[in-house]
Amino acid sequence: MAITDHRDLEKGDNKGLEDLVEPLVDDGSKKVEDCDEIDQNGSMSMVLLSTAVAVCGSLEFGSCVGYSAPVQDDISIDLNLSVAEYSLFGSIVTIGAMIGAITSGRIADTIGRKGAMSLSAAFCIAGWLAIFSSMGSLLLDTGRFFTGFGIGIFSFVVPIYIAEIAPKNLRGGLTTLNQLMIVTGSSISFLLGTIVSWRTLALTGLIPCILLLVGLLFIPESPRWLAKVGRELEFEHSLRKLRGSKANIIVEAEEIHETIHTLQSLPKAKLLDLCDAKYIKPVIIAVGLMVCQQAGGINGIGFYASETFQTAGLSSGKAGTIAYALIQIPVTMLGVILMDKSGRRALLMVSSSGTFLGCFLAGTSFFLKGQAIFLEWVPLLAVSGVLTFIASFSIGMGAVPWLIMSEIFPLHIKGAAGSLAVLVNWFGAWVVSYSFNFLINWSPAGTFWLFSGFSVLTVVFVARLVPETKGKSTFWLLAGFGVLDIVFVAKLAPKTKGKSAEEIQASVNL
Repeated sequence: MAITDHRDLEKGDNKGLEDLVEPLVDDGSKKVEDCDEIDQNGSMSMVLLSTAVAVCGSLEFGSCVGYSAPVQDDISIDLNLSVAEYSLFGSIVTIGAMIGAITSGRIADTIGRKGAMSLSAAFCIAGWLAIFSSMGSLLLDTGRFFTGFGIGIFSFVVPIYIAEIAPKNLRGGLTTLNQLMIVTGSSISFLLGTIVSWRTLALTGLIPCILLLVGLLFIPESPRWLAKVGRELEFEHSLRKLRGSKANIIVEAEEIHETIHTLQSLPKAKLLDLCDAKYIKPVIIAVGLMVCQQAGGINGIGFYASETFQTAGLSSGKAGTIAYALIQIPVTMLGVILMDKSGRRALLMVSSSGTFLGCFLAGTSFFLKGQAIFLEWVPLLAVSGVLTFIASFSIGMGAVPWLIMSEIFPLHIKGAAGSLAVLVNWFGAWVVSYSFNFLINWSPAGTFWLFSGFSVLTVVFVARLVPETKGKSTFWLLAGFGVLDIVFVAKLAPKTKGKSAEEIQASVNL
C-alpha cells in the first residue's frame, strides 16, 4: 500500500525544519558525536524500545492490507458472498483508511501521538473482532472499515512519532523501519493465511495491537508534541528519558522550541492555495505520481493475489501467495538502500519498467490460457509475472512517490499538498481494489495488459516531468519550478525566534 510518509494534513509538517534535508536512509556521513546531546549509555535503549513499540502499528497496517489476499475463497464460500460483495469487503478498507488519514493530523495534535496510536489500535481491535464474529457481509464490511480507519491513523502517526523521538543521526534509518514493517506485516498475513482459517487469521491481527497498547505504557510521549501544547515539565522529562540522564538536552530543547515557533508563524495553506500558478508543476508531479502508483494495479493484485494465481491455472493459490510474501521484504530493503544511492528518478524508471514487464507477462499467460496454447507454461508465466511486478513495485514505486512529494513542496504548503496526495492515493486504491475482480471476470489478459499500459505511461511521466530530488534542497527544487519566493527553511529556522509572522514572511521573499 505504501502510504506512510504524508505530513500533518491540517497544520503542516511538525517534524522539524532540519529534516527537510535529511536523507531517508542515513548514509553514515554523520557521526554519533555530532549529536552530543545523546547519552549513549542510557538513551539508545529507550529510543529503540519506543521505535519498536510504534512500528507495531506499521505491522498492524501490513496485516490489515494483506488479509484479503489469502482468504478470498474461504470467506466467499463460508458466507456465500458474491464477487461484488467480496470486492466491497476487500476495498472498503481503503475508504476507512482515507478518512483515518485525513483526520489523523488533527487527532494526533489533539490527544498526542501516544493517544492517537491507542485510538487507532482500539479501532483495529474492534474491526478484527467484528470480522471474526461475522455471519454475513454487514458485520464483515463494518469490521474491515474499522481496521481501515485505524491503519489510516497509523499511516500518519507512526512515522511522525519515530521522527520526533529519534536523534538526528538515526532519524532516517529508524523512520525507514515503518515501511519495512508494513511489508513484513503483509507478508506474515499472506503466509499465515495459507495455513489457518480466515477467522483465526483475523485473531492474529489483534497481536500487533495488543503489543502496541502494552508497550505504550513504558515509552514517553513525543517531546515535540508536549512542547507544542505547552506541557513544559513533561517535555523536559520526556526528552531526558529519550536522551539519557547524563545528556545535555539544553541545545536540542531550544531547537525544538524555535522550530515550533517557526512552524506556528508560517502561513497555514489550504487546498485552494495549491491552485496558485507557482505550485502547479509540483502539484501535477505529486498527484501524477499518486495516480501512477495506483493505476499500475498494486492494490488489485495485492488484495486478491491468491485468486489471481488460481485463475492462472495453479491447483492452489497458496504456493504463489507464499512466494509473493517472501519476495516483498528483501526487495523492499534493497529499495531503501538504493533510494539514496541511485537517486529517486532512476529508481522510479527502473521500478515502473519492471511493473510493465511483470503485468505484460501475467497478461500474456492468461492470453495463452484463453487460446489453449502452451498450457504447461501458463502457471509458471503467471507466477513469474506477478512476482516480477511485486518485486519491481517494492523497489521503487511503493515508497519513492511519497518521498518525492515531501521534498518538492515548501514547508508551509506541505500539509495541504499531503492532504491532496492522500485523498488521490486512497481513492485510487479503492477504485482499483473494488474493480479488480470485475475486470478479471471480464478479461484476465486484458486486465494485466491494461495495468502494463499504465506502467508505460508512468515511465513517460517520470521521464518528462519528475525531477531528481536526491541531494537537492527544497529551495533549489522550487527554483527549478519557477517558485522564487520560498526560502530554504532549514536555514531560516534559527533566524525567526521572536519575530512576527509578517517579519518572517517579509524575510522569505527573495
